[in-house]
Amino acid sequence: MKKKFGFCTVAFLSIALLAACGEKSEEEVVEDLGETLQTMNGYQTSASLTMQTGQEPREYDVQIAHVQNEENRYYRVELQNENEEQNQMILRNDDGVFLLTPALNKSFRFQSDWPSNNSQMYLYESLVTDILSDSERSFAIEEDKYVFETVTNYQNQNLQQQEIVLNDDLTPHAVRVFDQNYEPLVEVAFHDFELNPAIDSSEFDMDRHLPEEAEAPVSTDEVTEDDVFGVFMPSYEPANTELSETSEVQTDDGIRVIMSYEGEQPFTIIQQPLSMSTSSEVTLTRDMGTGDPIDLGEVIGIQTDNSLTWSVDGVEFVIASDTLHVDEMAAVARSMTATHEK
Repeated sequence: MKKKFGFCTVAFLSIALLAACGEKSEEEVVEDLGETLQTMNGYQTSASLTMQTGQEPREYDVQIAHVQNEENRYYRVELQNENEEQNQMILRNDDGVFLLTPALNKSFRFQSDWPSNNSQMYLYESLVTDILSDSERSFAIEEDKYVFETVTNYQNQNLQQQEIVLNDDLTPHAVRVFDQNYEPLVEVAFHDFELNPAIDSSEFDMDRHLPEEAEAPVSTDEVTEDDVFGVFMPSYEPANTELSETSEVQTDDGIRVIMSYEGEQPFTIIQQPLSMSTSSEVTLTRDMGTGDPIDLGEVIGIQTDNSLTWSVDGVEFVIASDTLHVDEMAAVARSMTATHEK
């Protein structure tokens, strides 16, 4: 059941504020948001993103640029944290949707309607759409801010409710997303927001954001015991499902570890060292087919019909299953920790 902010009291206070200070009513705010959504041609903003969805809080600096017109929708979402090798970027341009890891000269391309298929807590038009589409939304005025509470449409089903705070000019101020117990799991604080800026289309070109040269990989002949990555094990397993077999395969890029889980929801985890390109003319782009970016707390992964792919700390992971729901795949991925049991 949705928490309503003590809305009997808040509604009365809001009416008093409206009369005294001339703030807009809920109907006026909603009407103006709908008009903005229809007439804007883009925006750029920066924000701080804090996620409580993993074992430890994760903080990111987010830079967002968006351009839209009658024919195209372009996006650039940069996610940066203290580990530069894990900085990532989501690009949408005429060629599709890409997930880039610039430090590793890695990119994944996939066919997707992102970001329209799910709510996105750091995208302004997604927040506005959530407000407009929730007929049971809650509304309050707190100081000089408009506060909405709405249901959500996030990939992570634990994110069930959200509080969206808008400035008096209806630009985004903050977002908090809660679980079913009304515990905050994600918080976004917007630092600046510019509506309808002049953004060159080259800002959305993939080549602009990848290095011209990638570091050459270490030859497998030179790999020492210290260079071999530790096996990462999930601390979370779906109910009535457990590890049944682990195998290792030597490849040109190093050791590939395959873990098979059996039970009510069988799945397989594959992990191997990330390979690097030695050619400045080769961009390591893997076409993932139909899929979507998905938040894994530490990094962004790629969800396809029957798999989840991500990379962290120089290791590439794949979870594959015909029966495991994407929420369960993501829960397994978020729980992966290095055990170094080789």
